[in-house]
Amino acid sequence: MDRCLVRFGHCGRTIYTFSPGKLHRDTEGAAPWSRCPLCHEPLSLRLLEAPVRVPTPFRDGHRSPCALLIASRLGAAALSLFSCGSEQSDSELHVGISNSQGKVFSYTACGLRQDAQGWEEVLCVPLIPAPTTARTRRSWDQQLETFSTSGSWTPERFLEEREFGSCCYGYALSFVNFLRRLEGHDPVTRSNFTHRYVLPQVEASSQYLHLHLHVSHHGYYITEQILPHILQYEQYDC
Repeated sequence: MDRCLVRFGHCGRTIYTFSPGKLHRDTEGAAPWSRCPLCHEPLSLRLLEAPVRVPTPFRDGHRSPCALLIASRLGAAALSLFSCGSEQSDSELHVGISNSQGKVFSYTACGLRQDAQGWEEVLCVPLIPAPTTARTRRSWDQQLETFSTSGSWTPERFLEEREFGSCCYGYALSFVNFLRRLEGHDPVTRSNFTHRYVLPQVEASSQYLHLHLHVSHHGYYITEQILPHILQYEQYDC
């Protein structure tokens, strides 16, 4: 999915397609880089009518500090299958927490892991607002290290937790609640956290993947309104 999706309006519809790359403008400033698939007229795109880029909802986890990350060994397409009721077959989805330097802590059948690579295409749930201070980042890293090296996250416990559908997601959510207790807040349930923070990311990824696949096969995706779940990712920078 290395091609950039864009959307523009024409003939009273919202049209999604792939960006052709750099636009070559003519002497009048127009950039007829495509034709409208409805009226087949050339599109002359002025500055204020520039197409809107639709960025991928997937992130590089090692460049997403202080966040909860959801990855899949089957690639980004499998991430849209995440559900709050299970870990989508524990062998396929994996959840971790990144520190301020992009190192990812996760809980596996071998115990706790710390990875500097391997989480390059993930769904990302930021856990602290940006920008952050150096003090906040140091505190985050210290608390994550303390929590992760407490001796609780052993291979033996992983097998026990697996029977209850927890494992890596349980580890990540336990860390979230560990921080909440330190701040004097009540713990958040798995269901509430998933529905409030995780499922919106999953819905956006599912819609983006469907859109990308449709455009790959047909060249365009035409609708009467902007797709809601991926609207939050759009930027005016194509």
